[in-house]
Amino acid sequence: MANTTTKKPHEPISSTALLLTITVCSFFAMYLLAMAIWGGGFLNPQQFFDIFNNNSYLIVIACGLSVVMIAAGIDISVGGMIALITMTCVVYIEDAGGGVAGSMLIALGIGLAAGVIQGYLVAYLKIQPFIVTLGGMFFAKGMTTIVSAQPRTITNEAFLALKDLRIVIPGLGTYGKTGNFIPVRIEPGVIIALAVVALVWAVCRWTRFGRNLYAVGGNSQSALMLGINVRRTSFFSYVLCGLLAGIGGYIYLLHTGAGNASNATAAEIQAIASSIIGGTLLSGGVGSVIGTLFGVLSLKTINNIVIASGLREPYWQSITTGLMLCFFILMQSVILSVRKKRGIGT
Repeated sequence: MANTTTKKPHEPISSTALLLTITVCSFFAMYLLAMAIWGGGFLNPQQFFDIFNNNSYLIVIACGLSVVMIAAGIDISVGGMIALITMTCVVYIEDAGGGVAGSMLIALGIGLAAGVIQGYLVAYLKIQPFIVTLGGMFFAKGMTTIVSAQPRTITNEAFLALKDLRIVIPGLGTYGKTGNFIPVRIEPGVIIALAVVALVWAVCRWTRFGRNLYAVGGNSQSALMLGINVRRTSFFSYVLCGLLAGIGGYIYLLHTGAGNASNATAAEIQAIASSIIGGTLLSGGVGSVIGTLFGVLSLKTINNIVIASGLREPYWQSITTGLMLCFFILMQSVILSVRKKRGIGT
């Protein structure tokens, strides 16, 4: 008897998965090339993990930006919110005699309040998100100066103990000139950042809210016809972004231990750039926070390569970041245009 079993047609890879694959492969190729050409610090595992140590806050807020951008929104207030959070927490601890737990709640409260207010203005009052979050950025910067016009540093012993805490990664490290083994150490913020990436990825991948984000960002009218509450989905994307800004602000405080009106300057631009490099489209409907993580790593690796090349002036880093961003935007446009012509969905 002839076998009548039919083969299931092969499903094309989604645009999100394709752009994620390109980002991950590009990062590893870039880092391996840097190891081969420049060696030195690129061969030191501590330098690699220092990218996480120095940018764990950026990973968290970039995840928030990715969520909003997947839903076809934008939030440029997160850098200002970090400045406000750090300054408020410092003043609370130093002047009001507050503790670590209370300062954490303040950070989360400020971020959550910003997300709720901005989300309501965008989703329910239909005000352009760029205008709303631009106002949020100016408001946060101004409030930071009102809280304290002078830079402040935390001297609280409990906070400093948490700030100075380092987690040793077993088996990874280098040998010093005297032959002693120096293990790789990471800050607590790195663990928090990676946990946030995993949690947000799971939410976007496995929950109804996550599926709604992609539907709303892909085509809000079609999503509405499918019975998706577009306004509520957009609103909660900003709430989640604000909450992650609160977490990112406290991680920033743990890394620096200081409050300053200039804290996290241009962090929102770096977060948007990292999201785009990671495969998130500004037009919405496509993106992954895993790609955003590798977008941050790629952006900072490029900066390290520029410095290793002897170009230590800050403008060279800005130039290379701009060129890298333009390259990924162009690549995304070409890929999606070709897939659209072939009738492949996102």
